[in-house]
Amino acid sequence: MAILAKAPLPGRVKTRLIPALGAAGAAALHVRLLRHTLAMALAATRPERITLWTALDPAHPLFLALAEDHGIRLAAQPEGDLGARMHHALVVLGGPGLLVGSDCPVLTPALLGQCQAALETAEAVCLPAEDGGYALVGVRESHLELFRGIDWGGPRVMAQTRQRARALGWRLACPAEVWDVDRPEDLGRLAALDAFTD
Repeated sequence: MAILAKAPLPGRVKTRLIPALGAAGAAALHVRLLRHTLAMALAATRPERITLWTALDPAHPLFLALAEDHGIRLAAQPEGDLGARMHHALVVLGGPGLLVGSDCPVLTPALLGQCQAALETAEAVCLPAEDGGYALVGVRESHLELFRGIDWGGPRVMAQTRQRARALGWRLACPAEVWDVDRPEDLGRLAALDAFTD
């Protein structure tokens, strides 16, 4: 399994939440969400099968501590747009596998298991997000065409991905719709989750 994660540099992560939380608060929330994502991944698969693909500061102390504490692998994200970076991470998995971001608080081990199982009958799997993107993508074997010409960060990401899958002749499974934490209005929903109450 691959996890994409930025270093928690204040002012560089969760920028749309800065008006509500401040730069330090947004960075702290980013850390909590990343730790949650990693915990879900560790509950679903062995640590040696998890790679944290890092950005902004690949040698950030948080990344080094997570690798030391949990036995996961670290790798710096390569150059290129989000699609190229995701394709690279999926290719490195060397077979059927999943890739997730680090800001979906409703990810569970059971949902990850469903997505992995979906690859037995579909060439690709996604967890569409309410904002038009997706929180997870998985493939039996990655193909760069799945990630080409996508308006990353916009509301058409999932619709465009469905089009790319159809053009490849792939079956695309979507076991559930999820939500992620990007905007101030998401903070109330987050606070209501048991996993994120202090």
